[in-house]
Amino acid sequence: MRRTALFLPVLSAALVALTPAPAQAPRGPLAAAVASPLRSPANTPRDRYRHPVETLTFFGVKPTDTVVEIWPGNGWYSEILAPMLREKGRYIAAGPLPRTSDMLTKLQARDATAFGKAQAVAFPAEAGQAGVPDGVADKVLTFRNVHNWRFGGADRAQAAFDAMFRMLKPGGVLGVVEHRLPEARDAAAEEKSGYMKESSVIAFATKAGFKLAARSNVNANPKDTADWPQGVWTLPPTYRLKDVDRAKYAAIGESDRMTLRFVKPK
Repeated sequence: MRRTALFLPVLSAALVALTPAPAQAPRGPLAAAVASPLRSPANTPRDRYRHPVETLTFFGVKPTDTVVEIWPGNGWYSEILAPMLREKGRYIAAGPLPRTSDMLTKLQARDATAFGKAQAVAFPAEAGQAGVPDGVADKVLTFRNVHNWRFGGADRAQAAFDAMFRMLKPGGVLGVVEHRLPEARDAAAEEKSGYMKESSVIAFATKAGFKLAARSNVNANPKDTADWPQGVWTLPPTYRLKDVDRAKYAAIGESDRMTLRFVKPK
C-alpha cells in the first residue's frame, strides 16, 4: 500500500493533464436574470441579504408562470422577474397608483424589450381602477409588506390576504417574506416596529383559505434581535439613526426574515 501511494502524485498529475476541463454548468433562467446587467448597480449589493435565486426557487417561480408581485416598491424584484417572465410568462406589479405604474414606466424607459410586457395595476383597487382578476396567477409574491398592512393599528392585513387568495389559480402559491418578530414578544409591537410574528402571518393566510406548505430560513439573520430604537428601520439600508452606532448596525446587516410558502387548495 505504501509503494502505491508513492505513485499517486504522478498519476494525479497525469490525469489533470489528460482530462479536459469540465464544461461550466449551464445557468438556469432565474440565475441568469439575477446576474443580468439590466439590474441597477444600486440593487445588486443587497443580494447577500435578499438571496433572490434561493428565495424565488423556494417559491417555485418558473419562466412560464403568471406572477403577481404585491407592492413592489421601487422595483427591486421587478428587475429580476419581469425580464425572466417576458417570453413565456407574465409579470403583474400590483400596488398603490401612481407609484407602481411610475416605477414600471421607468423600467420600460430603460429597456422596452425587457420590461415592455410587464403590467401595473392597483392594489387594493378602488372604484374605476384596474386590479388583478380572480384566478389568473400561478404565483403571488409579497416581500416585506405585511407589516405595512398592520402598521399604526390600521389592520388591513386580512383584506390583503383575502384578495391574494382570490388572485391565485387553485393550486397556486403565495410567497411571503417578512421581517420576523420573536414569538415571545408582545403582538402590539407589530403595529409600530416593522416586524411581524410568523404565527400572525400564518393566521392571516390560514383564515383567507391558504395552507402552509413550507418554511425556509434562507433569509434568516440570527444577529437581528428585533428590538431596535427605531424598529426595523434602525438597520440597513434605512439607518434611521443616521450615524449613531452605524458601524454596529452595519455589522448586523438587514433584518431577520421569515420566508413562507402557502398553497391555495385545489
